[in-house]
Amino acid sequence: MVKKVVRRRAREDNSGIFIPAGALLGLGYGAMTGNWAAGVLTGLGLGFLVMAIVKVFGK
Repeated sequence: MVKKVVRRRAREDNSGIFIPAGALLGLGYGAMTGNWAAGVLTGLGLGFLVMAIVKVFGK
């Protein structure tokens, strides 16, 4: 029981890295296309989407 809780917490802690990573990738994409705001918002959206997918399917 304790091992399951520790594994779940470790997985939840690791899933928070996707949001800043998405923001940085979006920032780079925005710099390439010349539209910074749209790039950052797209990156944040993708970061949240990947985080949700990992939480749902990461059993």
